[in-house]
Amino acid sequence: MIIEVRAKNCYVFQEEIAFSMKADMRNKKFGTNVYTENNFNVLKTAGVYGPNNAGKTCLIKCIRAIKAVLLNNKSGLMSNIFANNPVCELGITFMALGRKFSYDFKYDTKKEEFVYEAFSEILKDKYNNEKEVCWLKRDIENEDYECVDDGILPMISVVSKNNLLCYIIDTSKFERIDEMKEILVGFAEKIDVINMNNIPMGHTIELMKNKNQLQQKVVDFIKNADLYMDNFEYVDMDKIRIKSADDEKPEENVLDLPENIMDQIRLVSTYKGVHVPSMLFDSTGTKKIAAIASYVIEALQQGRILVVDELDSSIHFKLTRAIVALFNNELNMNAQMIFTVHDINLMDCKRMFRKEQIWFVHKDVERVYVYSLADFTAQKGVRDTSDIMEKYRKGALGALPDPDLINSLISISGNAKGDDAYDK
Repeated sequence: MIIEVRAKNCYVFQEEIAFSMKADMRNKKFGTNVYTENNFNVLKTAGVYGPNNAGKTCLIKCIRAIKAVLLNNKSGLMSNIFANNPVCELGITFMALGRKFSYDFKYDTKKEEFVYEAFSEILKDKYNNEKEVCWLKRDIENEDYECVDDGILPMISVVSKNNLLCYIIDTSKFERIDEMKEILVGFAEKIDVINMNNIPMGHTIELMKNKNQLQQKVVDFIKNADLYMDNFEYVDMDKIRIKSADDEKPEENVLDLPENIMDQIRLVSTYKGVHVPSMLFDSTGTKKIAAIASYVIEALQQGRILVVDELDSSIHFKLTRAIVALFNNELNMNAQMIFTVHDINLMDCKRMFRKEQIWFVHKDVERVYVYSLADFTAQKGVRDTSDIMEKYRKGALGALPDPDLINSLISISGNAKGDDAYDK
């Protein structure tokens, strides 16, 4: 599970930001929203609010980039365009195997080199005191190197810088660094990052092909989300019948369609006994529910981390609320969801969230700020019992667009009157 994400000089973030999933256990409210293991307490969900183009998606991009780097894939990292510095800095603290780890790296986007990386384990004693134990440190700029496997130290300064150390050397010869690689890869493989405005159906299709318990849970999820749907299934092409004007069978060249399109046609929804291809007849919202269903069910079943950009896109607020409730539920043992959202109906500290589960991204002329509702104390007039939605509407929490639409309206109206006058 993700505990903290750090970024500096990445995408829109020029100054360092930190997004935390650490639970404040001084607050006993909604204890089921917290995952606890070995004295570590991590939030199961967090929602990120803010105006368009403020940086919410960039936060998701940071998580996506960290995953890509840890899996030795193309990261798409970009340094801040307003900073004269090509070096991006990213870091993540996470739970894996019941233990807490931290990994940070710096990547020079111009030279395409990793100029720094560090991996540590954070130990906690019975008094909740934390101690950081360094496994690896490779600071090329300052020529500062540390490693728990002494045999690696002589080679750290001379190996290639175009990749992480664990992908450059044969880690099987070094016990602890090999373990580090397994931890990092295992953690990264559990992260799913999706954008609801461009969510692929392929993941759901693959699960629907397998007639098993997981597939049935996906079907139940979709059916419960659409009250008018009798069934949702992946069927053979000969079971699909679309009535044409002459009620004739489709021409044979329909089989020349790309395989991914054919797969989508074979996803069938049933309404009042009538079977119809989902991609042709279902609404955008229903198709998005079908697409995200597999990610949600798989995350809950397998303890995965689901990161969703624009969770509420084309989905009814009651459904987004229900999805979040699934992750906050006490039956969810170790799955986690982080999402960006605009729907303030989810901003509910009376029935749904702890204060530290609601985050904001705010941008002004100087920089981008990432902060939590927990930063607003009772002394500042924000309590768990406060009407958070109302405070947000009034701008008391920031991260709210302030469009000067009245000037645009006057301008448009004025132009229209001017055009009329000209015509006359």
